[in-house]
Formats: sequence, C-alpha cells, structure tokens
Amino acid sequence: MTTRLFGEPVQRREDPRLLTGQGRYLDDLGGEALAAAFVRSPHAHARIRDVDVAAALDVEGLVAIYTWEDLPERVGRALPLLIPHPALTHGRTAYPLARDVVRHVGEPVIMVVAADRYAAEDACGLIEVDYEPLKPVVGLEEAVQGAQLVHEDVPGNVGAHLVQEVAANDGRSAREIIETCPHTLAFRLDIERSASMPLEGRGVYARWDGRDLRVYSSTQTSTSVRMAVAAALGLPLPHVEVIAPDVGGGFGVKIVHPWPEEVLVPWAAMTLGREIKWAEDRREHFISSAHERGQVQFVRVGFDDDGRVLGLDVTILHDHGAYTPYGIIVPIVTSTQLLGPYKPGAYRVEFTAVYTNTVQVTPYRGAGRPQGVFCMERTMDKIARYLGKDRTEVREANFIRPEEFPYDQGMTFQDGRPLIYDSGNYPEMLRMIKELIGWDSFERRPGRGLGIGCYVEGTGVGPYEGGHVQITSDGRVHVSTGLTSQGQGHETVFAQIAASELGVPIERVSVVTGDTRRFGYAVGTFASRAAVVSGNAIALACRKVREKALRIAADALEANPADLDIAEGIVHVAGTPSASIPLSTVAVLANPLRYAFDEETAKATQFSATTSPDRPPIAEGEEPGLEGRDYYSPIRSTFAAGMHAAIVETDPDTAEIKVVRYAVVHDCGRLINPMIVEGQIHGGVAQGIGGALYERMVYDQDGQLVNASFMDFLMPYATEIPHIETGHLETPSPLNPLGVKGAGEAGVIPVSAVIASAIEDAEGIEIDRMPISPSELFDLRAAHSL
Repeated sequence: MTTRLFGEPVQRREDPRLLTGQGRYLDDLGGEALAAAFVRSPHAHARIRDVDVAAALDVEGLVAIYTWEDLPERVGRALPLLIPHPALTHGRTAYPLARDVVRHVGEPVIMVVAADRYAAEDACGLIEVDYEPLKPVVGLEEAVQGAQLVHEDVPGNVGAHLVQEVAANDGRSAREIIETCPHTLAFRLDIERSASMPLEGRGVYARWDGRDLRVYSSTQTSTSVRMAVAAALGLPLPHVEVIAPDVGGGFGVKIVHPWPEEVLVPWAAMTLGREIKWAEDRREHFISSAHERGQVQFVRVGFDDDGRVLGLDVTILHDHGAYTPYGIIVPIVTSTQLLGPYKPGAYRVEFTAVYTNTVQVTPYRGAGRPQGVFCMERTMDKIARYLGKDRTEVREANFIRPEEFPYDQGMTFQDGRPLIYDSGNYPEMLRMIKELIGWDSFERRPGRGLGIGCYVEGTGVGPYEGGHVQITSDGRVHVSTGLTSQGQGHETVFAQIAASELGVPIERVSVVTGDTRRFGYAVGTFASRAAVVSGNAIALACRKVREKALRIAADALEANPADLDIAEGIVHVAGTPSASIPLSTVAVLANPLRYAFDEETAKATQFSATTSPDRPPIAEGEEPGLEGRDYYSPIRSTFAAGMHAAIVETDPDTAEIKVVRYAVVHDCGRLINPMIVEGQIHGGVAQGIGGALYERMVYDQDGQLVNASFMDFLMPYATEIPHIETGHLETPSPLNPLGVKGAGEAGVIPVSAVIASAIEDAEGIEIDRMPISPSELFDLRAAHSL
C-alpha cells in the first residue's frame, strides 16, 4: 500500500469551487418553489387563546395557513426526544407548531405558505394571535427555586439529575477524602450562554411527485433527517430522499433533527402538491434555533502540599432552555470530560438540568467540554495560587503518565461506554507548549499575563459509519459516505485515505457525502467523529476493493496476488514493472458483459475468453463490479488531547483585553492532513476567543433576548485573532485501523480557561466567570481595590 498522501498537507479540493461562488447552498435551490414563513411567539411564556387569520386571507399570493389544529395527528405530535437517558426523568420536546402554550420567544405558532417570502411575511404580519401571558422562568437561580414552572408537569423545573462517583483506592468517597485533606478550596464558577451562529442558517426545501419525497436540508445528519421525516409523515423509508447540499457551517446547531420546519415543509409540499422552501433569517436563528454553554459550577477540592488532587466534588446546574430534544449529552460531557488529562484520587460529580423559558440548549462546538475544562483548569490555577507554585508544576503533578494507558477513569461517557483513555503523552505535550509559548522565559509586568489550559476530548463516538468505494472502467475512484460536510475538508481527507489505500492519484478520486441516494445508513457529523469513524470505514472498504482488484489482476497476469502491488493506478508484479494492468481494465474485467459499449468494455464480453469456461463468470459469493462497502463501529470513543497557552495584555485605563500570542499543541493520533487539522484548530481558537471575550446571549427578566442581532451580539473580527502557533504530537490510537483521533472541536475547548488564566496572571484578580468584557474587568478592578 502506498501511503504517500496520508499525512501530507494536500490543498483542500473543495476550496476553488466554494471560494469562486460556485457552491450550491440550500437557498440556491428551489427558485420556483413556494415560500414558507412562520408566525413566532413574541412571549417567553404564554397560553394561546385564539388565532385570527381573517386579515391575512386577502394577501396576494397567499396559498395556505396552518396552525397546530390543522396538522394530522402523526405530523402534529411532539417532536422526538433523540437521546433518551435514565437520568432524563422529565424529558420534554416541542410540537412542530405550538399547541396551547408557548415556552420561549421565537417558538413557531403558525406556518404560512405563499408565492414568495415577501407575501408569506406580509400574511404573517396580519395574523392576530391572542395570548394570555404567563410568568416566565429566566435564569438558573429562578429555575431552581421552582416558584414558577416551565412545564406544568415537571416539578421544580428539573428535567434531569445524575450523579457519578469514583472512589479512591481505599474505597473512601471524594467527600470523605476532602474532609481529611491537608488543603481544601471551595468556589463557584459561571459560564454564560452563547450560540453557534453559522454563516448560513437552517433551511429546508421539499418536493413531492406523488410517490417519492425529496428533501434538501442544511443539516449535519441527512440520514437521520430522512428517518425522522419518514416516521413523521408515515412514508416508507425507500420513498424518502434527503440531501445535504453545501452547508455554510454547522457547529452543532444543525445536528438537531427534525427541526419543526423539517417536518412541516415536506408535509406542506405533499399536502399542496407543490415545491416549498424555507430559509431561516438571522433573527429567527437567534430566537428559534438553539443555544449552549450556560452553567453554574460549585467546586470543592482537596489536595496535598505538591498540589496533587486527592478529592474533587463538583455540583453543576445546567440550563437546558425550554426543551430537551437532544437529551442531556451536554452536561454528561461536561461532567466526564472535566477530568481532562488528570487523575484525581476520588471524584464526585452531580448535575441538575433545569428548564427555563429560553431557547433550547443543544450541543455547540465543544459540546459541554469548554465548561468542563474551565472548571478543571481554574481549579488547577487556584491550587497553584494557594500553594505559591508554578501553574505547570501543579498540572504535571496530576497528569496521567504515558505508561498508564489505557487509563480507565471509572465513569460512563456520552456514548454509554466506559471512559477509558486509549493513548497519549501529556508530560511531553506540556514540555512542547511551554517551549512554544516561552513559558520559562516569560517576562511578567502589570497588565501582561500568561495563561495555560489542558484538555482531553472524546472523539469518534459510535455507533458506526460506512463507506462505499467503486472503481469504474475509466479508472476513477468514487467514494461515498453518509455523514455530511460543513467545511471540515472531508472531500480532501477522504480522498487522501482512498488514494493512499488504493495506490491511485488523488485527482482520480471523487467523494460524495450527505446524500441518502448514494449512502443510506449513517449517524452524522458531530463530536469530532468524521475522520475516525467514516475515515476508517472508507479505508476498510478500500481494502476490500484492493483485495478484489489484486485477485482479478492476478488471473489476468497469471501471477500470485501476493506478488502484486498498485501504484499510480497500475497493478504490477513486484520487481517486474512490465507485467502490469491498469485498474481501469481490472474494473472492466470485474463486470462480465453480454454487450460491448466501447473498445474497453469489449474486453469483458462473453467471447473475449477472459474467464475459464469451467466456472461461472461471477464467482459464487461475489458481485459484479470493482466496488466494496464496509462499516466501522468503534468499541468506544478515542481520546484526543491538547494544551493551549496565551499571552494577553490589559489596558490600564479602558480594561480592554488583547490576546497578543496564542499557541497550541495538539494530539489527534496519526495526522491525515496536518494543514486541515491546523485550519480546524485556528477556526476553533477564533470561536473560543469569541466565547471568552465577546459572545453571550442576554435575556431580560421577561425572557426577551435583548441582543438578537449582529448589531448587539459581538463576535471577533480578524483583527482580534492573533497569529496561532501550532505544534503536533502523534500518539496513534490503538482502537482503529488508521490510528486516528478527531480534531474538529480541539481549537475551541480550552480557550475560555486559557484566557481567564492569562487575565488573572496580568491583573492579580481571580476570574471565575466567562465571558468577560472590559466593563466587567473594570468593575472587578474596582471591587478588588476596596
């Protein structure tokens, strides 16, 4: 097998098309389709008393108006709870259109279909909804008091409660150990809400031909949307196709399915017999998609004179918004990934997920890990500060050592499997990041600080992904897999894997993702899983194809398959280059034909004497064609890791915070394409800086999102992002054939912790809440000086 392309910084093949405006996004499709628009609740909590559509009926171009009462029973039922869990005792999901009660501003109440979006919005504006406002529940403190309820049948607003505990070697609990530790600390940490904000919002376009339904959706999981739509509309699965066109960013918000619009738009297309499209506008995305990050954490830690954590007890309050469509994955990830590269003597974590009258919370890039890392890394810094030790020295004292892998943390991860770290070398990563940032030579002065953060990321979660590989008679390799792409470079990385496995030039490889017509079984793109799960599935499928190609070529060359190799698309006898056959010809021979369509296919017809008359043209147990399909199902997650460091400067007068240097060392196992990994890290760090210094969702006491536009929701420009220096460490995973780990969320995970650490170093003021603004830092200075 040639591995020339595996590990090489191959230029992204997607970029010329996307950068020259030739991408095909959801809103580029369905130019002649009818348009859908929605009347959305202006109240955070209210009862729907009446709907009056009379004034809207005269709008020119109006086609239909639907409320929940107009929906068939199957379509109108509550949307599925995608990931049930025993601890999610009071899971609640929304209806496609609000039934009786609205529970957050932006919840869809009425669907309008018209000739175009202008007419649809005009009609929406004329519909009158009579609401009876109810007291909203806003914020974690108000939710846990339980005086008002988001759902009348959910006591105390508690949707889920989970405790996981790992005792010390002597059997004592974390709480017991903390009571007897030489040193203890207790403190509170806060992470506020933020949201994904992809360049392209959600969108759905559907058409129905009386028998088959085709749906285009800006989604991270086309196969799952297909199954959800088929179930909701009562259609046989083979009669539903779902295609993810080019998707302008996902970051987690587009893994949720089905969104109300993904059920309603296809249903209306079937009902009206017309093509229908809906594309989300920016305000809709703010108030009716999904948010993340909101948590309060209460920490007690016990440690010895060297800073070793002997006992850790963390209690987490998690704001789940109005609904729990994606279960409790986010707080589960927080509570387990909080441990990072460390091995506390004993650990207890408890979380309570509560409902509020705000937009639902589902995974956003990092998916609970930034909160967990903020908790653990702030803990490490506080221990160092208390003991007067270097922050890296305390971390070193708590690391899992290389010889201890695989390391069982004794907990259950988000995939329901044991939390067992497969591989890593954390002391070496620490050495590398200190060297990269210049830790030991850093010159401290007022207003200039250095921060660090370490993390471990569970990647490549199951249950499976698949790959299909076909070599056609022109020598081209066609790869398809079911998961989708939102900019990660799948077209390049998967082509590199196939080219390396098959020994063909990458120019001959094409890749299709997210099209259920090409590959019907998949899980989706999330949790840094594409390279691990689909990448290995594609590699396994390629190996099947390679084996068959060598067998067929061996017959043609009268050679032993073990003596054959493939290079540059040519099968040849090792050591005898003249004894060779192109893969294109092998593909022809793999498909015995009755008819010749050209000179090449004539080689496979019945009188070409390419097969023995003593055996059938297709051997028993084989299929025609040079193609293969395989699946990869991981036994459990594989664990990538990284360490970030930053230098910040704070203005003495304005308290403005500037990140002047940023360094990353990352381990994602074997690197398929280091340039793409660096791109993922750079984008993630930019997103993390946004989450640390700028981005937050601000609700008032009435549940109104007061900054629901890019005028008020701040994001960093390129001028706020420093040059990012990167280093790579490769500790191959023993869990999969390629030895890879995921990298998609690596950049964003520790950034808030790193910047908090650096600001604290610069100011001498404890930073326990993120994001932090200049005005907040100014107030902290004032309080600290009292």
